[in-house]
Amino acid sequence: MRIHQFHRLYQQRLAQATKPFNARGSKVRRCSYCQVVEKHCICAMQPDIETEFAAMLLLSDNEILKPSNTGRLIADTVKQTFVFKWHRTEPDPQMLTLLQDANFQPMVVFPDEYVDDKTRLVELREHQFGEKTPLLIFIDGSWREAKRIFRRSEYLQGLPVVSITPQRLSQYMMRKASKDNHLSTAEVACAVIEDLGDKFASTTLSLWFEVFKESYLLSKTRLKTDIELREQAILRYQNHVEMTVKNEK
Repeated sequence: MRIHQFHRLYQQRLAQATKPFNARGSKVRRCSYCQVVEKHCICAMQPDIETEFAAMLLLSDNEILKPSNTGRLIADTVKQTFVFKWHRTEPDPQMLTLLQDANFQPMVVFPDEYVDDKTRLVELREHQFGEKTPLLIFIDGSWREAKRIFRRSEYLQGLPVVSITPQRLSQYMMRKASKDNHLSTAEVACAVIEDLGDKFASTTLSLWFEVFKESYLLSKTRLKTDIELREQAILRYQNHVEMTVKNEK
């Protein structure tokens, strides 16, 4: 299993906590990496693919320790993923340096209805990046937190914005969204990555999301769960991985 920046930020935030994390489901014994109940740990199946784009996760403080977070699935899938805790007035210097790096083209992923300056909006299918590596910035938090981060982060102002229109309802069942068309961070990433032209990475992340979702739901005692759904999700994901290996040979 590859240890990435989300794992490190999680451990750092956990070490800083002054009291136990007591959100619903906190008594479940989870893997500290995938956050699935230990007996259903999925770490051994972590994706191992290459992409020609990078990602950045900007997390609210509340989001880092939530086991239902799906941003970590992006870091699982996209090896070049940078992860930072959000701070309005004291942003991480490494993040600011990254945003100014001439090798990258940073773009914030956010709904266009919240973008006042419409000239910032870009269409990924039509955009030319030249020699720069696309850097997709995902704001990871509750919807209320995400809007606040988008509006109050001076270092994000002026950056191009990528927006998507959901084509289906969210399959994210770990939390209740305020609107049916609000997707989880991983689901948003799947759509954006597909628009970027990397269908393989998008499909990998989508199938990995399903493996995580069905594995995670087995620890939700208030829900009627089905182990077969997890097994089916794993089989679809493994078939995708095996087909890829055969094609590479």
